[in-house]
Amino acid sequence: MVLYQAEWCPYCARVRKKLTDLLLDYKIVNVPHSHAERDEVKRVSNQTSIPVLVDGDVILDDDDDMIPYLEKKFGTKATA
Repeated sequence: MVLYQAEWCPYCARVRKKLTDLLLDYKIVNVPHSHAERDEVKRVSNQTSIPVLVDGDVILDDDDDMIPYLEKKFGTKATA
């Protein structure tokens, strides 16, 4: 799994926490602050907003979709 994100983004932090809680291995790609410079995330998701989560053929671009997807695929929160 690859998470396109930025450290300052609260939505990204929410997804990182869920990935950590589920004890999942994932790669982080930090994107530039400027939307105009987000070529890599645009290439994979056809847009420049973050977070973007890529899990094989599945590409999600909204944290409200990512959290339920992760819970359904990998189980509920592993830690309290």
